[in-house]
Amino acid sequence: MDKLKKDFASKLLNVKAIKLQPNDPFTWASGWKSPFYCDNRKTLSYPALRSYVKIELAHAILENFSQAEAVAGVATGAIAQGALVAEELGLPFAYVRSKPKDHGLENLIEGELKPGAKVVVVEDLISTGGSSLKAVEALRKAGFEVVGMVASYTYGFPVAAKAFADAGVRLETLTDYDHVVAQALETGYIAAEDVELLHQWRKNPSEWGK
Repeated sequence: MDKLKKDFASKLLNVKAIKLQPNDPFTWASGWKSPFYCDNRKTLSYPALRSYVKIELAHAILENFSQAEAVAGVATGAIAQGALVAEELGLPFAYVRSKPKDHGLENLIEGELKPGAKVVVVEDLISTGGSSLKAVEALRKAGFEVVGMVASYTYGFPVAAKAFADAGVRLETLTDYDHVVAQALETGYIAAEDVELLHQWRKNPSEWGK
């Protein structure tokens, strides 16, 4: 197991950012039903953990996307994380809305970046990849070069992997579904029967619970 992924999975479990509700499934923005939810935005409420996420995301950028000249967060979940990372790296910051503002300047991208800048995108969580890649598309249409994306967590769905590959976007994450479930089982956060349920859901999440 990757040490960082295991370590961050443990930290998410410690602050109860992982929720398991097989009898009362969550409904995602995509419409999928899920017995599992990762709310890693809770890390913002814990100063030491907030700093940990900031530093590790910054390290991921320096290691994989050192050519980045600016940071863009995806609204709303990654605005705070993106701003913290940009501050750590001393880079300009902007964020991308899910849709243009309906008043004022009607901006889709908030902030001011150098024309044609090489941008690394910060996201909090990857599920299907749809909203994350819409942000990439908006940045590209605005004339920026997206060099890659970093995120705190990914469910690791094949549909997301294909979407990122098709879009030509490299993704690096701090942890993922496999590491979180393994740590949750090891620490007694979930039971063995829960793991089987989660695996059944993950095999076909778009149809699970229907």
